[in-house]
Amino acid sequence: MAKAQIGVYGLGTMGSALALNMAEKGFEVAVTNRETDWIAGFVEEAGALGGKLHAHDTLEDFIANLAAPRVILFMIPSGAPMDAMIDAVVPLLAAGDTIIDGGNADFHLTRRRSAALAGQDIHFVGMGVSGGEKGARHGPSMMVGGTEHSWQQLKPILRAIAAQYEGEPCVAHLGPDGAGHFVKTVHNGIEYADMQMIAEIYSLLRNGAAWAPAEIGQLFAEWNKGPLRSYLVEITADILQYHDPETGHPMVDVIKDAAGQKGTGRWTVIEAQKMGQAASMIEAAVGARAWSSEKETRQTAQEKLGGARGAIEADGATLADAMMAARILGYAQGFRILAAASAEYDWQLDFARIAEIWRAGCIIRSALLDDIASAFRGELLHGELILSPSFTETLGRTLPALRAVVGAAVAQGHAVPALSSALQWADTMRQGFGSANIIQAQRDYFGHHGFERLGQAGKHHGPWWDQG
Repeated sequence: MAKAQIGVYGLGTMGSALALNMAEKGFEVAVTNRETDWIAGFVEEAGALGGKLHAHDTLEDFIANLAAPRVILFMIPSGAPMDAMIDAVVPLLAAGDTIIDGGNADFHLTRRRSAALAGQDIHFVGMGVSGGEKGARHGPSMMVGGTEHSWQQLKPILRAIAAQYEGEPCVAHLGPDGAGHFVKTVHNGIEYADMQMIAEIYSLLRNGAAWAPAEIGQLFAEWNKGPLRSYLVEITADILQYHDPETGHPMVDVIKDAAGQKGTGRWTVIEAQKMGQAASMIEAAVGARAWSSEKETRQTAQEKLGGARGAIEADGATLADAMMAARILGYAQGFRILAAASAEYDWQLDFARIAEIWRAGCIIRSALLDDIASAFRGELLHGELILSPSFTETLGRTLPALRAVVGAAVAQGHAVPALSSALQWADTMRQGFGSANIIQAQRDYFGHHGFERLGQAGKHHGPWWDQG
């Protein structure tokens, strides 16, 4: 029997889907799982693909069945379980073998593991996988961090199973050690912001303009035919037009008003803050999810503080422009965080390529990513996405709509934390002269004991009237 070209350990939702994807593309795949009673059932349910799946009950047999140099994909919980697995598997490996962590992992852990294993010539790959179960089964977007040696081992398999965009696989080797996991983390941060903005626009239409869910869904379906086309807009349109078969009510009304989170959005904000970068839109989205989980507190606050929200005028074109402006700003914040990390960790990330592998298979895929890739391949003032000619033109046209929507929402008591954060970030960025001189003066005053030395300490850049 031919030895397997890759091993997949962990037959949960994502691991089993990836294993079937690989088998379908013609690869011999060794499979195993901590709960060994899952394995036979998985192979049996694979049907015709079962012939490509090599099932093993022990870790030793699993590894012995892999062609050298070995490639093993672990789809298990990150953190302590991954460390325990490394301890168990490394004694069974040889120089040149590659271990892949395909979960949502803290990139700091990936960097540590990569460095620790390098001395034994064992290659550790942190691979971000986006697209959920369906993507994993039929074509995910994958963000790979690791050595060139490991990439050459993985490249034929990953390019075969990846989502395709106009014939180009949505997978790339982005850099060493934690680069892949960090890019996936920021991908999820952008996802948080985009989901929150969509939710806020839904809320304005539902609670401010009294539109029915199906009517809002039809608007999103129309948006999905144009510049706002994206996976999240598409599924929102479907969700809002779906009715619960048991109650007959719109499904969105049956679902509890409390959103969960797995932590990657929060990680994005934490790392951005560490590097001195703004992640205000992502932070607003993370905060909104956290606050949403306190349903009883919110209901009490509604009683005590008043929960009335005034009517707003609903104009689809204005809301579409507001969404476009906010989405551009959300991506721009995300890529600024990626740029900071690339410099901090010497990853030399290719931002255009990142945008390209996000065009299919992943959750934040959207029509806008073509424009983002083109912008990064052109000349960018200060390296800023929002300063590319195409985006300055688009923002010049759409920011007034974002301002109008946020203004109306605030005036009538509607919470729009992500949309308002987008507007405030844009306004801060576009003001060549703002209010930071007051903050600096305060800092100088504290540090130099009052006014007597403030003049000498605080004139860092000359008076405000000379600052353009």
